[in-house]
Amino acid sequence: MRVLASGMIITLVSSTFPALAQQPKVSDSQVAAMVEALRQSAPKSSPNKGYYSDWQVKPQTIKLWTQYCLKKELTPMQFQNDPATARQVVSCIINRELSKQFRAIPNNETAAVGSVACWWMTGNYTGCSSGFTADFVKNVTKLYQQQRSKPKPQP
Repeated sequence: MRVLASGMIITLVSSTFPALAQQPKVSDSQVAAMVEALRQSAPKSSPNKGYYSDWQVKPQTIKLWTQYCLKKELTPMQFQNDPATARQVVSCIINRELSKQFRAIPNNETAAVGSVACWWMTGNYTGCSSGFTADFVKNVTKLYQQQRSKPKPQP
């Protein structure tokens, strides 16, 4: 009876929450490739233009992201002057966003990457099919694929 009850619970959980059993896992290499593709695609600007770090992040975004990822708020200049921390924060956010898009667009890594690139530029996952934003998404996707195809360093 105990085995039967356990089996029923497992069946109930897996049928009630099928998404839990098939949650796509974003790998560290996927996050790193996306972070680097965004860095390489960022318009080159100086801090006095209102954007900070190699990723060209807005000051109000820095405050939100650092609070979310580091549990403490950094100023734009702190973010600008600490490239390792900036990369850590961007990686944290990209992990979150890629995970969302891998769930929303299962089995289509390229589309998920494109959606995150669009979100990065506009705040929306869609709507980047023409103009500057479309070019940005295409470039990020191309650079992402290049990063993913690089051989992995041996430990």
